[in-house]
Amino acid sequence: MKLYNTLTRSKDEFAPAYGDSVKMYVCGPTVYNYFHIGNARCFVVFDMLRRYMEYRGMKVDFVQNFTDVDDKMIKRANEEGTSVKEVADRYIGEYFTDAKGLGIKPATVHPRATENIDEIISIIEKLIENGSAYAAGGSDGNQDVYFATKTFHDYGKLSHMPIEDLENGARIDVTEVKRDPLDFALWKAYKEGEPSWDSPWGKGRPGWHIECSAMARKYLGKSIDIHCGGQDLTFPHHENEIAQSECANCAPFSRFWVHNGYINVNNEKMSKSKNNFFTVRDIAAQYGYLPIRFFLLSAHYRSPVNFSEEIIGQAQSGIERINNSLRDAEFYLGKAADESIRADENTAVFDECKNKFISEMDDDFNTADGIAAIFELVREVNRGVSANASKSFVKYGYDMLRELTELMGFIEEVDAGIDTAEIEALIEERTAAKKAKNYARADEIRKNLADMGVILEDTPKGTKYKINK
Repeated sequence: MKLYNTLTRSKDEFAPAYGDSVKMYVCGPTVYNYFHIGNARCFVVFDMLRRYMEYRGMKVDFVQNFTDVDDKMIKRANEEGTSVKEVADRYIGEYFTDAKGLGIKPATVHPRATENIDEIISIIEKLIENGSAYAAGGSDGNQDVYFATKTFHDYGKLSHMPIEDLENGARIDVTEVKRDPLDFALWKAYKEGEPSWDSPWGKGRPGWHIECSAMARKYLGKSIDIHCGGQDLTFPHHENEIAQSECANCAPFSRFWVHNGYINVNNEKMSKSKNNFFTVRDIAAQYGYLPIRFFLLSAHYRSPVNFSEEIIGQAQSGIERINNSLRDAEFYLGKAADESIRADENTAVFDECKNKFISEMDDDFNTADGIAAIFELVREVNRGVSANASKSFVKYGYDMLRELTELMGFIEEVDAGIDTAEIEALIEERTAAKKAKNYARADEIRKNLADMGVILEDTPKGTKYKINK
């Protein structure tokens, strides 16, 4: 399996290097609001990468953090007249609601920044001790602490920018007392109205970059296999993580850095000022969650992707096509003759589709072409599965299609309150009523099923149904 490594700017062969499990860290949300479609791309893409690694036989220790204290959260808490913790608790709960809808598996650990203050302080103390950080200011006894960027000679190795160019884009706020424009905050001195913790530098709170270094070290160790996040995090967030982690730990931080591309909305950058800013919750209310997941995986993860009503509509159709094929195969499983695969039935066409799927996914996690291979399998299943097929042949195609679509997270789960046996019995009764020309009863059954949320479709191959959620 090969992945594009931002650090080396090449597709490198990937395998875990620090034990039996892949040590994988993904930057999680700042929990002050519902997460938007841009955030969702990161969460879905790297959930899918984790799923695929597990599918290929790897164990994965997957850590995704929650940033539960920062300027945006403090602002939201002040606006609502509540505490930062109450804001965090609320939106962490909302995160899990949307994540579950999108088919995102819970991480092995979901640490919060505020639950790891001791680890954060320990790293900062080490950085000060070895000359990589310094305290500044503090007329009231509470000090800021900054990382001294130029003490890390490899600074810029992830973004591949010379330090002179990075300096040109840096600045010093008038309230800051850092020594160099590129230095960044590890610890922020207490300000009135902000949450704070005791530290060797007085009361204060952690900076943004340090929390990920602390949580990665605590839950995965000093050196990890793969660190993931959105392209916008490459600089300064991930560049700063590397600098502070490697200076504190005296060890390489992450072997692989994998970044997903941006999302545009109607071919424009997503922005609240342009009124094209959409949360996952809003989109799911109109289209459902699975089309969002399908859309986010339908392009190569490193490519920019455009969101529009037309495209999400196409994603809806894609999900429906896959699930219709599965339902048809399930239907024929109940009708097919109970016999082994016959000589005239070719399962190799199914195998070819699966092998193509794996080949595409192994080549830099190409979900776009992987989905194309799944649709080739859909075509072969639709072509080969019928009432005249052997049950073993039908099951072979059905099991393979379900295996890949479950892996991708595209399966429409049937409502636990709906009895599929009852649906099928009513469909059979309706078929019999139509044959007996009892059209009133046939129409009554169709209406009863519609009231249950079951939509019927009469086809030359028989009556199919869809559960309309």
